[in-house]
Amino acid sequence: MSKVAHFIYIFILSAIVLTALIVLTYYGFSYYRLGIEDRPFHANDFSLRPSGILGHGFGIIGSFFMLIGVSFYMVRKRFRVFLKVGILKHWLEFHIFLCSLGPILVLFHTSFKFGGVVAISFWSMVAVFLSGIIGRFIYIQIPRTIEGRELSLNEVRELKSDIGETIHKLVTLDEESYNTIVDSTKKKVELYHPNFLIRYFRKYNDDLKTVRNVKKVLKRNKITKEQKKQVLSLVKSDISLNRRIESLVIMQELFKYWHVAHLPFALVMLIIMIIHVAVTIVFGYHWIF
Repeated sequence: MSKVAHFIYIFILSAIVLTALIVLTYYGFSYYRLGIEDRPFHANDFSLRPSGILGHGFGIIGSFFMLIGVSFYMVRKRFRVFLKVGILKHWLEFHIFLCSLGPILVLFHTSFKFGGVVAISFWSMVAVFLSGIIGRFIYIQIPRTIEGRELSLNEVRELKSDIGETIHKLVTLDEESYNTIVDSTKKKVELYHPNFLIRYFRKYNDDLKTVRNVKKVLKRNKITKEQKKQVLSLVKSDISLNRRIESLVIMQELFKYWHVAHLPFALVMLIIMIIHVAVTIVFGYHWIF
């Protein structure tokens, strides 16, 4: 999948989720804002209540999306026979799409009123959703191959090139400008702060200053716009790689702990959801079937 095709793919998935949220909110706002005792008198109560034609459908479709999103991604990730079926990154993105759209539909199925054992499933779903956002952030911090395999620390270090030699081949700079650019990418991250979070944000701020200083240096030299763009791209890539090397081990550890928190919530949500569906069927609630 090309970069343009991938951008369109992500845009469409994001647009579907956002559109669903806006449309459902707009359509049902006057109903959902009412207290539980006033809703039976609303014109849309028959369709939007949890057992209504729309409300019930939101729950069924939302639950189906979540089950498909979780099961398909786990099968693709864990079974070797499916390793060559698409790129894991794209499967993860589709997993995130279904597991974002699904909870939104389930939320509207509840009509924003829930209690008892179902509330446990709902808040577990919220925990899974929020932890998924955190997990996605951690995931993208870990360098991977195009197939989605994690790179080891040594493999990441091998990606680093000699930026000084590359710049020498690209442009002609005076010695002072050349040394300024090369030295700006070789700062020791250990000097920032022993605490990872403080160090991360201080280094991020310092990296922005580095890019600005490189731009000033390049501006003083008579080089073309294209050459300037290439040098800045090299510097930004090197800074990004340095940041990833520094945080790789920590992010890998965080990802392991994240799984410990994410999976139990997902299991609790799924188990109670299955019980809820079974009880609903036993009591004779049917949708359009």
